[in-house]
Amino acid sequence: MYIVIAGAGMVGSALARKLLEAKHDVVIIDQNKETCDKLYAETGVIAIYGNAARIEILNEAAIEKADVAIAATGSDADNLACAILAKSFGVPRIIVRMRNPAYEKAYRLAGVTSIVRVLDLMVNQMIMEIEQPRVRRIVTIGGGKADIFMVIIPQGAKVAGQSVEAIARHPKFPSQCVFIAVYSEETEEFSIPRGERVIREGDEVFLISTAEDIKKAADFLTAG
Repeated sequence: MYIVIAGAGMVGSALARKLLEAKHDVVIIDQNKETCDKLYAETGVIAIYGNAARIEILNEAAIEKADVAIAATGSDADNLACAILAKSFGVPRIIVRMRNPAYEKAYRLAGVTSIVRVLDLMVNQMIMEIEQPRVRRIVTIGGGKADIFMVIIPQGAKVAGQSVEAIARHPKFPSQCVFIAVYSEETEEFSIPRGERVIREGDEVFLISTAEDIKKAADFLTAG
Protein backbone atom coordinates (compact mmCIF):
# COMPACT_ATOMS: atom_id res chain seq x y z
CA MET A 1 0.00 0.00 0.00
CA TYR A 2 0.97 3.63 -0.48
CA ILE A 3 0.81 5.35 2.91
CA VAL A 4 1.34 9.00 3.83
CA ILE A 5 2.14 9.80 7.46
CA ALA A 6 1.92 13.32 8.89
CA GLY A 7 4.24 13.68 11.87
CA ALA A 8 7.61 12.03 12.45
CA GLY A 9 7.57 12.06 16.23
CA MET A 10 7.77 8.90 18.32
CA VAL A 11 4.46 7.58 17.01
CA GLY A 12 4.89 8.52 13.35
CA SER A 13 8.53 7.42 13.05
CA ALA A 14 7.91 4.08 14.79
CA LEU A 15 4.92 3.49 12.55
CA ALA A 16 6.95 4.33 9.44
CA ARG A 17 9.66 1.84 10.41
CA LYS A 18 7.13 -0.96 10.94
CA LEU A 19 5.36 -0.22 7.66
CA LEU A 20 8.64 -0.17 5.75
CA GLU A 21 9.57 -3.54 7.27
CA ALA A 22 6.23 -4.83 5.98
CA LYS A 23 7.22 -3.64 2.47
CA HIS A 24 4.70 -0.80 2.18
CA ASP A 25 5.49 2.38 0.25
CA VAL A 26 5.73 5.13 2.87
CA VAL A 27 6.07 8.90 2.73
CA ILE A 28 6.40 10.82 5.98
CA ILE A 29 5.99 14.57 6.51
CA ASP A 30 7.37 16.61 9.40
CA GLN A 31 8.07 20.27 10.20
CA ASN A 32 11.49 19.48 11.67
CA LYS A 33 14.13 19.21 8.95
CA GLU A 34 16.66 17.46 11.17
CA THR A 35 14.09 14.81 12.03
CA CYS A 36 13.34 14.25 8.33
CA ASP A 37 17.04 13.99 7.46
CA LYS A 38 17.72 11.58 10.32
CA LEU A 39 14.79 9.32 9.46
CA TYR A 40 15.79 9.24 5.79
CA ALA A 41 19.40 8.40 6.68
CA GLU A 42 18.34 5.58 9.01
CA THR A 43 15.54 4.00 7.00
CA GLY A 44 15.57 5.35 3.46
CA VAL A 45 11.96 6.51 3.82
CA ILE A 46 10.86 9.46 1.70
CA ALA A 47 10.78 12.22 4.32
CA ILE A 48 9.32 15.60 3.30
CA TYR A 49 10.10 18.70 5.30
CA GLY A 50 6.96 20.83 5.68
CA ASN A 51 3.48 21.23 7.13
CA ALA A 52 1.10 18.38 6.26
CA ALA A 53 -1.82 20.81 6.66
CA ARG A 54 -0.72 22.60 3.46
CA ILE A 55 -1.92 21.46 0.04
CA GLU A 56 1.42 21.98 -1.69
CA ILE A 57 3.16 19.70 0.81
CA LEU A 58 0.53 17.00 0.39
CA ASN A 59 0.86 17.34 -3.38
CA GLU A 60 4.60 16.79 -3.00
CA ALA A 61 3.80 13.62 -1.05
CA ALA A 62 1.50 12.47 -3.89
CA ILE A 63 -1.42 12.24 -1.48
CA GLU A 64 -3.80 11.53 -4.36
CA LYS A 65 -2.16 8.09 -4.73
CA ALA A 66 -2.46 7.20 -1.05
CA ASP A 67 -4.38 4.15 0.10
CA VAL A 68 -4.08 5.38 3.68
CA ALA A 69 -3.33 8.78 5.24
CA ILE A 70 -2.25 8.88 8.88
CA ALA A 71 -2.32 12.16 10.82
CA ALA A 72 -0.03 11.57 13.80
CA THR A 73 1.29 15.01 14.68
CA GLY A 74 1.17 16.30 18.24
CA SER A 75 -1.56 18.82 17.36
CA ASP A 76 -5.22 17.90 16.92
CA ALA A 77 -5.76 21.09 14.91
CA ASP A 78 -3.03 20.09 12.45
CA ASN A 79 -4.29 16.51 12.33
CA LEU A 80 -7.82 17.73 11.58
CA ALA A 81 -6.62 20.03 8.78
CA CYS A 82 -4.56 17.19 7.31
CA ALA A 83 -7.53 14.82 7.49
CA ILE A 84 -9.85 17.30 5.74
CA LEU A 85 -7.35 17.80 2.92
CA ALA A 86 -6.70 14.05 2.59
CA LYS A 87 -10.46 13.51 2.29
CA SER A 88 -10.65 16.18 -0.43
CA PHE A 89 -8.03 14.22 -2.38
CA GLY A 90 -10.17 11.10 -2.16
CA VAL A 91 -7.97 9.08 0.21
CA PRO A 92 -10.15 6.07 1.13
CA ARG A 93 -8.78 5.47 4.64
CA ILE A 94 -7.82 8.24 7.06
CA ILE A 95 -6.46 7.48 10.52
CA VAL A 96 -5.82 10.16 13.13
CA ARG A 97 -4.06 10.29 16.46
CA MET A 98 -6.36 12.14 18.85
CA ARG A 99 -5.09 13.87 21.97
CA ASN A 100 -8.12 15.94 22.96
CA PRO A 101 -11.49 14.10 22.96
CA ALA A 102 -13.20 17.42 22.18
CA TYR A 103 -12.00 16.96 18.59
CA GLU A 104 -13.78 13.63 18.07
CA LYS A 105 -16.95 15.05 16.51
CA ALA A 106 -14.91 17.26 14.18
CA TYR A 107 -12.83 14.27 13.10
CA ARG A 108 -16.00 12.28 12.39
CA LEU A 109 -17.48 15.13 10.35
CA ALA A 110 -14.20 15.38 8.42
CA GLY A 111 -14.63 11.79 7.24
CA VAL A 112 -11.94 10.18 9.38
CA THR A 113 -12.29 6.40 9.27
CA SER A 114 -10.31 5.53 12.43
CA ILE A 115 -9.51 7.55 15.55
CA VAL A 116 -6.75 6.38 17.89
CA ARG A 117 -7.25 7.77 21.39
CA VAL A 118 -3.69 7.96 22.66
CA LEU A 119 -4.46 8.88 26.26
CA ASP A 120 -7.11 6.17 26.61
CA LEU A 121 -4.75 3.54 25.21
CA MET A 122 -1.97 4.55 27.61
CA VAL A 123 -4.18 4.67 30.69
CA ASN A 124 -5.95 1.40 29.89
CA GLN A 125 -2.63 -0.34 29.24
CA MET A 126 -1.20 0.87 32.56
CA ILE A 127 -4.31 -0.24 34.45
CA MET A 128 -4.10 -3.61 32.74
CA GLU A 129 -0.43 -4.03 33.67
CA ILE A 130 -1.22 -3.18 37.31
CA GLU A 131 -4.42 -5.16 37.78
CA GLN A 132 -4.09 -7.99 35.26
CA PRO A 133 -0.42 -8.94 34.67
CA ARG A 134 -1.52 -12.18 32.97
CA VAL A 135 -3.39 -10.20 30.28
CA ARG A 136 -1.73 -8.74 27.18
CA ARG A 137 -3.40 -6.39 24.73
CA ILE A 138 -2.55 -7.54 21.22
CA VAL A 139 -4.27 -4.94 19.05
CA THR A 140 -6.95 -2.26 19.24
CA ILE A 141 -9.87 -2.45 16.81
CA GLY A 142 -13.03 -0.51 16.02
CA GLY A 143 -11.41 2.89 16.48
CA GLY A 144 -10.48 2.09 20.07
CA LYS A 145 -13.85 0.64 21.09
CA ALA A 146 -12.54 -2.90 21.56
CA ASP A 147 -9.30 -4.85 21.75
CA ILE A 148 -7.92 -8.31 21.17
CA PHE A 149 -6.39 -9.65 24.38
CA MET A 150 -4.39 -12.72 25.29
CA VAL A 151 -4.86 -14.44 28.66
CA ILE A 152 -2.68 -17.31 29.92
CA ILE A 153 -4.61 -19.98 31.84
CA PRO A 154 -2.59 -20.60 35.03
CA GLN A 155 -2.05 -23.89 36.83
CA GLY A 156 -4.98 -24.69 39.11
CA ALA A 157 -7.45 -22.52 37.21
CA LYS A 158 -11.03 -23.67 37.69
CA VAL A 159 -11.78 -23.31 33.98
CA ALA A 160 -9.10 -25.87 33.05
CA GLY A 161 -10.89 -28.89 31.63
CA GLN A 162 -14.02 -26.94 30.71
CA SER A 163 -15.21 -26.33 27.16
CA VAL A 164 -15.34 -22.92 25.51
CA GLU A 165 -19.13 -23.24 25.34
CA ALA A 166 -19.43 -23.94 29.07
CA ILE A 167 -17.19 -21.01 29.96
CA ALA A 168 -19.00 -18.59 27.63
CA ARG A 169 -22.38 -19.57 29.10
CA HIS A 170 -21.32 -19.05 32.70
CA PRO A 171 -23.19 -16.10 34.25
CA LYS A 172 -19.93 -14.58 35.56
CA PHE A 173 -18.30 -14.55 32.11
CA PRO A 174 -19.07 -11.32 30.16
CA SER A 175 -21.50 -12.00 27.31
CA GLN A 176 -19.76 -9.47 25.00
CA CYS A 177 -16.35 -11.12 25.44
CA VAL A 178 -15.70 -13.59 22.60
CA PHE A 179 -13.12 -16.40 22.21
CA ILE A 180 -11.32 -16.12 18.86
CA ALA A 181 -8.25 -18.38 19.20
CA VAL A 182 -6.39 -20.73 21.53
CA TYR A 183 -2.70 -21.63 21.44
CA SER A 184 -1.33 -24.62 23.34
CA GLU A 185 2.39 -24.30 24.02
CA GLU A 186 2.52 -27.97 25.01
CA THR A 187 1.19 -29.28 21.67
CA GLU A 188 2.14 -26.18 19.61
CA GLU A 189 -1.43 -26.19 18.30
CA PHE A 190 -3.09 -22.92 17.28
CA SER A 191 -6.82 -23.25 16.73
CA ILE A 192 -9.99 -21.26 16.16
CA PRO A 193 -12.06 -22.66 19.03
CA ARG A 194 -15.48 -24.21 18.57
CA GLY A 195 -17.83 -24.70 21.48
CA GLU A 196 -16.46 -28.15 22.32
CA ARG A 197 -12.80 -27.02 22.50
CA VAL A 198 -11.50 -27.78 26.01
CA ILE A 199 -9.37 -25.14 27.73
CA ARG A 200 -6.30 -26.46 29.57
CA GLU A 201 -3.66 -25.11 31.96
CA GLY A 202 -1.01 -23.13 30.11
CA ASP A 203 -3.24 -22.35 27.11
CA GLU A 204 -2.96 -18.86 25.63
CA VAL A 205 -6.54 -17.75 25.07
CA PHE A 206 -7.26 -14.87 22.65
CA LEU A 207 -10.41 -12.81 23.19
CA ILE A 208 -12.17 -9.81 21.67
CA SER A 209 -13.48 -7.54 24.40
CA THR A 210 -13.76 -4.02 25.72
CA ALA A 211 -11.22 -3.00 28.37
CA GLU A 212 -14.00 -3.03 30.97
CA ASP A 213 -15.14 -6.59 30.21
CA ILE A 214 -11.67 -8.10 29.89
CA LYS A 215 -11.03 -7.56 33.61
CA LYS A 216 -14.09 -9.63 34.50
CA ALA A 217 -13.19 -12.27 31.90
CA ALA A 218 -9.56 -12.47 33.08
CA ASP A 219 -10.61 -12.75 36.73
CA PHE A 220 -12.91 -15.63 35.77
CA LEU A 221 -10.38 -17.42 33.53
CA THR A 222 -7.48 -17.20 36.02
CA ALA A 223 -9.37 -17.90 39.26
CA GLY A 224 -8.16 -20.95 41.17
